[in-house]
Amino acid sequence: MPRKPEAQSAEPASPSTRTITADRGDANVRLDLVLCRRLADVPRLTRTRVQAWIEEGRVLMNGMPVRRASTRPSSGSEISVLLPSDVSGPRTPVSAEPADLEIIFEDEDLLVINKPAGVVMHPTYRHSDGTIMNALMWHARGWPEGSRPSLVQRLDKLTSGVVVVAKTSAVHRTLQRSLVSGRGEKDYLAVVYGRISPARGAIDLRLARDRKDRRRVVASATHGVVSLTNYERLAHVKAPSTGLSLVRCRLQTGRMHQIRVHLSAAGWPIVGDPAYGQPKWREVADLQLASRLREFPRQALHAWRLAFTHPADQRRMQFEAPLPEDFQALLTATGLDLA
Repeated sequence: MPRKPEAQSAEPASPSTRTITADRGDANVRLDLVLCRRLADVPRLTRTRVQAWIEEGRVLMNGMPVRRASTRPSSGSEISVLLPSDVSGPRTPVSAEPADLEIIFEDEDLLVINKPAGVVMHPTYRHSDGTIMNALMWHARGWPEGSRPSLVQRLDKLTSGVVVVAKTSAVHRTLQRSLVSGRGEKDYLAVVYGRISPARGAIDLRLARDRKDRRRVVASATHGVVSLTNYERLAHVKAPSTGLSLVRCRLQTGRMHQIRVHLSAAGWPIVGDPAYGQPKWREVADLQLASRLREFPRQALHAWRLAFTHPADQRRMQFEAPLPEDFQALLTATGLDLA
């Protein structure tokens, strides 16, 4: 075959400024949530990135820099955002792809799904297809005019569990406010190395992007965004000499990699975590158990339960994602079974 001509390298795109005027729906809403909604067309937009832009001084309100993500604009406030060059282009539309979804609940406003481990939530430049959002777009083919799936919260690729999806932007806004205000409850299960003591408590450490690797997050007592994880030890075994525990974590904030980073910083790394874990299976005297821990293919983290108030009729709703087979097998092998 004839060789294709090499593509010419393009100059990096210059940063661009986006200016929006806050409307009545934005009034008295956290600035980071307002920007996540109003900049929905920006590629790879996440709430964590928006909060970082605010901290970096990229966001002005009525001509003045804003440094707090919790700032609440008034109707009519002019908000300007200096976008980095890597996100200033338009977002590529998400294609609809036929794929199975494990739907726990669905009505005219929202649906709740059980995400399997190993599947990316939303298309990225590395994962342009085969994501949960691609499957949701296929599922939404027959939805009414004006409806479109919108992820209210996201899970890491290697994390399994319950996820809520809004069908309209209004429902999305309401659910996001509920989940970040403390009215929502997000419980996760994790298998960790270590003897958790005290048996329950809170990990209150700020989180920020690692300056050397933007794909990672670092914990600090003084730098980064406020992050809080409540935890409770549900079971533990000796597993000489490192110990193993099953812990329930309840998020009070929803930061990128929050549970994984917080548990690791506390000295309780999650089994199988490829980014923040430690090879503590080497310290386990039982060779068979050590082998099972070493071979676990992902972080042992499962989004277990989710509770929130239904945005339409104010019903209190709670959903639980069954434990996946690999997670249940790990609990059985370690003696941490919930039963």
